[in-house]
Amino acid sequence: LAEKMTAMRLISWLLLLVFMQSGVFAARRFRGGRNPQPRRTPPSPTYRDRGDTTESFPLDFTAVEENMDNFMTQVKNLAQSLYPCSAQKLDYDMKLHFLENTSVTCNDGTPAGYYMKESRGSRRWLIFLEGGWYCFNKENCDSRYDTMRRLMSSSKWPQTKTGTGILSPLPEENPHWWNANMVFIPYCSSDVWSGASAKTDHSGYAFMGSLIIQEVVKDLLTKGLDNAKVLLLAGSSAGGTGVLLNVDPVAELLEGLGHPGIQVRGLADSGWFLDNKQYRSTDCHDTISCAPTEAIKRGIKYWGSVVPERCRQVHLGEEWNCFFGYRVFPSIKSPVFVVQWLFDEAQLTVDNIHLTGQPVQEGQWRYIQNLAPANLHYWIDVQVKGTSLPRALHCWDRSLQDNSRNNKAPPKGCPVHLIDSCPWPHCNPTCPTIRDQFTGQEMNVIQFLMHMGFDVQKMAQQQGMDPSKLLGMLSSGS
Repeated sequence: LAEKMTAMRLISWLLLLVFMQSGVFAARRFRGGRNPQPRRTPPSPTYRDRGDTTESFPLDFTAVEENMDNFMTQVKNLAQSLYPCSAQKLDYDMKLHFLENTSVTCNDGTPAGYYMKESRGSRRWLIFLEGGWYCFNKENCDSRYDTMRRLMSSSKWPQTKTGTGILSPLPEENPHWWNANMVFIPYCSSDVWSGASAKTDHSGYAFMGSLIIQEVVKDLLTKGLDNAKVLLLAGSSAGGTGVLLNVDPVAELLEGLGHPGIQVRGLADSGWFLDNKQYRSTDCHDTISCAPTEAIKRGIKYWGSVVPERCRQVHLGEEWNCFFGYRVFPSIKSPVFVVQWLFDEAQLTVDNIHLTGQPVQEGQWRYIQNLAPANLHYWIDVQVKGTSLPRALHCWDRSLQDNSRNNKAPPKGCPVHLIDSCPWPHCNPTCPTIRDQFTGQEMNVIQFLMHMGFDVQKMAQQQGMDPSKLLGMLSSGS
């Protein structure tokens, strides 16, 4: 172990020298190369205590963004040459921890917990809330327990998890957050991260989503979060809605525990649901058929939900409004970055617009519930107007830093507000592959539109163009 630590320290120093050298070469080129200006003596460093909010990173990859692949190859080769098999020995997995407070549990009373990977030296923390829909009465919670038990119980959680997307520790997959302290909270409360009630004979289950988040934060304070500069609370689908419901309460909790200097931010992916009137009205028998507003109205009573205080004050007696993005967002004080698909499959389903033209079957519903963990897995590939999600998130980070320095002008060439101009599903060629829900086979855009019942001939007529030209446009993704 001592040999390995020595080798890794040597790697860090060599990388630091690489960056210093690249900075020197860049400075020489900028000054003309052959006749550099006299070197100025740098100011003496000042040392600060733990209360200082200035953050330092052992490495900064922004200088090599345009040639990241080549740079990372060289870094890995260097690491392997200095310490054989070091790339294989590095532990990228997040490890399971159960909550210290054992009274806060999953639906079935098994202990709640989280997965964590430390990044020593980093003062940035990322807590990710898993998604996976909800249940709102004893009958459909029993059905959920039979078919999707991992979303209600910790009894079969693995000891480790490997982070992907924004939870990845690899710079090539996660350019701007790879060296943060990573925390993944599995979803086992079925309450959109809002519940605060113990198991009763009436409900049959515990609903403690909001309490689980609070207890995880308390536990993390003993593991280094107390020295954090930034905490990003992120999540997908129900986890994304959970971010909107919990980002301010987390900030208030930390302030109440004596940590007002931690900057709490939110990243809500695919959690900005709309309380649309259903395309076809149906009775509220289960999660699939029930209109979103009615399901949430029933759910918050069953779950014993708590909502952010400012939103509650605005919607007294109608707290269900706080589960819908455009209604809760105006009352949120913490900075929040929102990512939402224009044609969100889960939103279409609750609006009774089924992608196969047929009512959703149980197997399809399990498929839709499992969409959430995958949403941010594609985040390197998907682009809006030429900007990837990691790039936009990095720009948002920079804009918040600039605002804290009273510089209100946004960074040049760094967009943070992007809306795709796609007039139909999947016309953006960077979207992930479409798959048939029954067969799992890949579909092209034309097959997908026909699958949804679109009449290409009629669409072409409405657009005033030849059908063959429209088919060509659809095929090319233009």
